[in-house]
Amino acid sequence: MASLTSRSRLRSAFTLIELLVVIAIIAILIGLLLPAVQKVREAAARMKCQNNLKQIGIALHAYHDGIGRLPPGGANDRAPFGTSSSGWGSSWLTYILPYIEQDNLFRQLTFNGSSGWSHATNAQRISNVTISTYRCPSSPLPINCPSPPPASGTNIMMPTYVGIAGAVNSLIPGYTEARQNSGGGSTGCCSGGIATGGGVLHPYSQTQFSGITDGLTNTIVVSEHGDFLTTANGARVAWTASGPHGWMIGVAGGNAPPGYNPGGDARMFQLTGIRYAINRKTGWTNGGNCGSEGVCDNTGANIPLNSAHTGGVNTLLGDGSVRFLRDTIPLSTLAQLATRDDGVVLPSID
Repeated sequence: MASLTSRSRLRSAFTLIELLVVIAIIAILIGLLLPAVQKVREAAARMKCQNNLKQIGIALHAYHDGIGRLPPGGANDRAPFGTSSSGWGSSWLTYILPYIEQDNLFRQLTFNGSSGWSHATNAQRISNVTISTYRCPSSPLPINCPSPPPASGTNIMMPTYVGIAGAVNSLIPGYTEARQNSGGGSTGCCSGGIATGGGVLHPYSQTQFSGITDGLTNTIVVSEHGDFLTTANGARVAWTASGPHGWMIGVAGGNAPPGYNPGGDARMFQLTGIRYAINRKTGWTNGGNCGSEGVCDNTGANIPLNSAHTGGVNTLLGDGSVRFLRDTIPLSTLAQLATRDDGVVLPSID
């Protein structure tokens, strides 16, 4: 009798084969569920990204209501944007801080003496500050930029959104864009590419809604710069108009395009002029040539709109709505959306 009981207990345990079968089944179930979980996570991240753009849109409208115009895409510290005219000033991301619940930070900043780069006080104020509204959760880019200001600034956040400065000439059939200028011919830092001024946010812009004659619903104001560019030698570099310096830096000198060409340096941080298709990631000269292509890591004025989302980018329109633009959109149509007053009939967009 004891022997039968012992055998019964032995038979109630899992054999090695049964255990392996169970493990295999669990692995198959995990394999089936993981893509679904990843899709849910990406959908949530994409929704958060769209909400960030909506918050930026609300901030831009509030700024316009309060000041009577939109902020400059970027400026040095000349009036009416500051109290001096030297060095690298601040970006549109800086000027809308009070309207995204960052008024306390804004009040600590000083807009003179190169406010956006190398200003000792400002560099300390923005060190270790992460503004979630300026970061898409889907972006694989590092939180902080690799080259902080040389003035006691560390851990300066890298944003993943970019202002639309316009589009280069010859992209829109039947329309000539004269508001542009080229920088120098340097491969890397510091030429820029083709600085444009036909959009809503450009160097020294003071755009009013009444000046967006193509219609607020037909004009993009902000989009995404949130992915990596893989260079010819396999290196991955941040593919964003903040370059290596972070979210506060704007532009250095000159006037609005076509006069914006300060010493051959046409860089316009936190801004891009449409020149290439959305998410274009190939065909660059070893990662880009700032002078001839307007694409490089420090920083090209024509870096394509890009994101980690599959198939396109989120964009903020002038009316405050958010639209996903697929990377198959014709370049001519994208250029029309980036230009505030081309007057050309916009084709339907799928």
